[in-house]
Amino acid sequence: MLKVGSRAPEFVLKNDAGVDTSLTDLLKDGPLILYFYPADFTPGCTKEACSIRDIHDDLVAVGLTVAGVSPQDKDSHSRFRKEHGLPFVLLSDPGKDAIKMYDVDGPLGIGVRRATFLISQDRTIQDAVLADILIGRHEEFINKAIVLREAAGMRAVHSRD
Repeated sequence: MLKVGSRAPEFVLKNDAGVDTSLTDLLKDGPLILYFYPADFTPGCTKEACSIRDIHDDLVAVGLTVAGVSPQDKDSHSRFRKEHGLPFVLLSDPGKDAIKMYDVDGPLGIGVRRATFLISQDRTIQDAVLADILIGRHEEFINKAIVLREAAGMRAVHSRD
Protein backbone atom coordinates (compact mmCIF):
# COMPACT_ATOMS: atom_id res chain seq x y z
CA MET A 1 0.00 0.00 0.00
CA LEU A 2 1.31 3.45 -0.87
CA LYS A 3 2.54 5.42 2.12
CA VAL A 4 1.31 8.74 3.47
CA GLY A 5 3.33 11.55 1.92
CA SER A 6 3.97 9.72 -1.35
CA ARG A 7 2.69 10.92 -4.71
CA ALA A 8 -0.53 9.31 -5.95
CA PRO A 9 0.05 7.74 -9.38
CA GLU A 10 -1.95 9.03 -12.34
CA PHE A 11 -4.37 6.56 -13.92
CA VAL A 12 -7.10 6.54 -16.53
CA LEU A 13 -9.98 4.10 -15.99
CA LYS A 14 -13.48 3.75 -17.41
CA ASN A 15 -16.20 4.98 -15.09
CA ASP A 16 -19.59 3.30 -14.67
CA ALA A 17 -20.86 5.24 -17.72
CA GLY A 18 -17.95 4.03 -19.87
CA VAL A 19 -16.15 7.41 -19.87
CA ASP A 20 -12.38 7.59 -19.40
CA THR A 21 -11.67 9.16 -16.00
CA SER A 22 -8.23 10.12 -14.73
CA LEU A 23 -6.92 10.93 -11.29
CA THR A 24 -6.43 14.49 -12.57
CA ASP A 25 -10.14 14.63 -13.53
CA LEU A 26 -11.16 13.48 -10.05
CA LEU A 27 -8.94 16.07 -8.34
CA LYS A 28 -10.07 19.08 -10.38
CA ASP A 29 -12.63 20.24 -7.78
CA GLY A 30 -10.70 19.40 -4.62
CA PRO A 31 -9.21 16.57 -2.58
CA LEU A 32 -10.30 13.00 -3.24
CA ILE A 33 -11.33 10.03 -1.16
CA LEU A 34 -10.21 7.13 -3.39
CA TYR A 35 -11.24 3.73 -2.17
CA PHE A 36 -10.39 0.30 -3.52
CA TYR A 37 -12.73 -2.62 -2.92
CA PRO A 38 -12.90 -6.28 -3.99
CA ALA A 39 -16.24 -6.60 -5.80
CA ASP A 40 -19.68 -5.14 -6.46
CA PHE A 41 -22.66 -6.75 -4.73
CA THR A 42 -20.69 -8.61 -2.05
CA PRO A 43 -21.95 -8.05 1.51
CA GLY A 44 -18.83 -6.22 2.75
CA CYS A 45 -18.45 -4.04 -0.33
CA THR A 46 -22.14 -3.18 -0.34
CA LYS A 47 -21.94 -2.19 3.34
CA GLU A 48 -18.89 -0.02 2.64
CA ALA A 49 -20.41 1.69 -0.42
CA CYS A 50 -23.68 2.38 1.40
CA SER A 51 -21.87 3.83 4.42
CA ILE A 52 -20.06 6.24 2.10
CA ARG A 53 -23.36 7.03 0.37
CA ASP A 54 -24.92 7.87 3.74
CA ILE A 55 -22.23 10.48 4.55
CA HIS A 56 -21.80 11.74 0.99
CA ASP A 57 -23.54 15.08 1.65
CA ASP A 58 -21.04 15.79 4.44
CA LEU A 59 -18.15 14.91 2.10
CA VAL A 60 -19.40 17.29 -0.57
CA ALA A 61 -20.00 20.00 2.03
CA VAL A 62 -16.29 20.04 2.92
CA GLY A 63 -15.14 19.89 -0.70
CA LEU A 64 -14.22 16.22 -0.94
CA THR A 65 -14.88 14.05 -3.99
CA VAL A 66 -15.26 10.24 -3.78
CA ALA A 67 -14.44 7.48 -6.25
CA GLY A 68 -14.40 3.71 -5.83
CA VAL A 69 -12.19 1.31 -7.81
CA SER A 70 -12.60 -2.43 -8.35
CA PRO A 71 -11.98 -4.93 -11.17
CA GLN A 72 -15.63 -5.25 -12.26
CA ASP A 73 -16.75 -3.85 -15.62
CA LYS A 74 -18.77 -0.67 -16.16
CA ASP A 75 -22.05 -2.58 -16.48
CA SER A 76 -21.60 -4.17 -13.05
CA HIS A 77 -20.66 -0.78 -11.58
CA SER A 78 -23.67 0.87 -13.22
CA ARG A 79 -26.06 -1.73 -11.76
CA PHE A 80 -24.37 -1.49 -8.34
CA ARG A 81 -24.67 2.33 -8.30
CA LYS A 82 -28.30 2.24 -9.39
CA GLU A 83 -29.39 -0.52 -7.00
CA HIS A 84 -27.84 1.22 -3.99
CA GLY A 85 -28.32 4.88 -4.99
CA LEU A 86 -24.60 5.63 -4.92
CA PRO A 87 -23.97 9.32 -5.70
CA PHE A 88 -20.27 8.87 -6.51
CA VAL A 89 -18.36 7.42 -9.44
CA LEU A 90 -17.14 3.83 -9.65
CA LEU A 91 -14.13 3.02 -11.81
CA SER A 92 -13.44 -0.25 -13.62
CA ASP A 93 -9.94 -1.69 -13.34
CA PRO A 94 -10.22 -5.17 -14.91
CA GLY A 95 -6.47 -5.32 -15.61
CA LYS A 96 -5.76 -4.16 -12.04
CA ASP A 97 -3.51 -1.38 -13.38
CA ALA A 98 -4.42 1.24 -10.74
CA ILE A 99 -4.86 -1.47 -8.11
CA LYS A 100 -1.22 -2.48 -8.65
CA MET A 101 0.02 1.15 -8.83
CA TYR A 102 -1.53 1.81 -5.40
CA ASP A 103 -0.13 -1.52 -4.13
CA VAL A 104 -3.50 -2.92 -3.06
CA ASP A 105 -3.50 -6.10 -5.17
CA GLY A 106 -4.46 -9.14 -3.13
CA PRO A 107 -1.96 -11.73 -1.93
CA LEU A 108 -0.45 -13.64 -4.87
CA GLY A 109 -2.43 -11.36 -7.20
CA ILE A 110 -5.77 -12.76 -6.04
CA GLY A 111 -8.49 -10.25 -5.19
CA VAL A 112 -8.12 -6.64 -4.09
CA ARG A 113 -7.21 -5.24 -0.68
CA ARG A 114 -9.77 -2.91 0.88
CA ALA A 115 -7.94 0.42 1.10
CA THR A 116 -8.94 4.08 1.29
CA PHE A 117 -6.74 7.07 0.46
CA LEU A 118 -7.17 10.80 1.05
CA ILE A 119 -5.40 12.51 -1.86
CA SER A 120 -4.77 16.26 -2.03
CA GLN A 121 -5.06 18.25 -5.24
CA ASP A 122 -1.28 18.20 -5.64
CA ARG A 123 -1.55 14.36 -5.68
CA THR A 124 0.02 13.87 -2.25
CA ILE A 125 -1.42 11.01 -0.22
CA GLN A 126 -2.48 12.82 2.95
CA ASP A 127 -3.73 9.75 4.81
CA ALA A 128 -4.60 6.13 4.15
CA VAL A 129 -6.16 3.10 5.78
CA LEU A 130 -5.95 -0.60 4.93
CA ALA A 131 -8.57 -2.81 6.56
CA ASP A 132 -9.68 -5.84 4.60
CA ILE A 133 -12.27 -7.09 7.08
CA LEU A 134 -12.88 -4.20 9.48
CA ILE A 135 -15.04 -2.19 7.08
CA GLY A 136 -16.02 0.29 9.80
CA ARG A 137 -12.41 1.56 9.85
CA HIS A 138 -12.97 3.01 6.37
CA GLU A 139 -16.05 4.93 7.48
CA GLU A 140 -14.13 6.17 10.55
CA PHE A 141 -11.28 7.26 8.26
CA ILE A 142 -13.65 9.20 5.99
CA ASN A 143 -15.44 10.81 8.94
CA LYS A 144 -12.02 11.89 10.27
CA ALA A 145 -11.29 13.56 6.91
CA ILE A 146 -14.62 15.41 7.13
CA VAL A 147 -13.88 16.63 10.68
CA LEU A 148 -10.37 17.78 9.74
CA ARG A 149 -11.66 19.71 6.72
CA GLU A 150 -14.42 21.28 8.83
CA ALA A 151 -11.84 22.30 11.45
CA ALA A 152 -9.80 23.92 8.69
CA GLY A 153 -12.85 25.98 7.74
CA MET A 154 -13.64 24.02 4.60
CA ARG A 155 -17.37 23.55 5.20
CA ALA A 156 -19.38 24.94 2.31
CA VAL A 157 -22.15 27.35 3.17
CA HIS A 158 -25.49 25.66 2.60
CA SER A 159 -28.74 25.09 4.42
CA ARG A 160 -30.28 21.80 5.37
CA ASP A 161 -34.04 21.97 5.47
